[in-house]
Amino acid sequence: MSRFFGQIRQAGYVVRDIEAAMDYWSRTLGIGPWFYNERVPIRNYSYRGESYEVHNSVALANSGPLQMELIQTRNDAPSMYRDFLQAGNTGLQHVAYWTEDYDADLERLLAQGFKPVMSGEVGEKGRFIYFDTEYHPGTVIELSEVAGPKGKMFDLIREASMGWDGSDPVRPFPDLSKL
Repeated sequence: MSRFFGQIRQAGYVVRDIEAAMDYWSRTLGIGPWFYNERVPIRNYSYRGESYEVHNSVALANSGPLQMELIQTRNDAPSMYRDFLQAGNTGLQHVAYWTEDYDADLERLLAQGFKPVMSGEVGEKGRFIYFDTEYHPGTVIELSEVAGPKGKMFDLIREASMGWDGSDPVRPFPDLSKL
């Protein structure tokens, strides 16, 4: 448990082939089912203060209370994921902490000196921000808002993992507008 953030809720892995990664994690590690979105609808995306159009594929599954995120960049838009790959890395890139009080937590972290690098939104009340905390690969910190439909989707994904029997290992993301 982090004294600054609380419980780590997600481990984010940057991969070069998300389909192969989902297959490996489900077959070899027994983690799933994976909820997959070939193009995550990210709004208001910013990297180092500049706006870009990103195309990222994401797959989410849980191992107990910890959510696993697989990320594949599909274009060359600047991002911390692209930087991670260009540095010759794959694997764990970030850990995420979830919040229902995003504004207050963000204000507190900024006051503590955390420096934002990358941010955006996935659905209503689904903002996220990554901080410049990479001491070594895998130590980037994400603060993720879960007060809206994204939080409900995360609950559905966790529930689907409980007692998962290995069937239907890759499923589509739920429609956030209907949650």
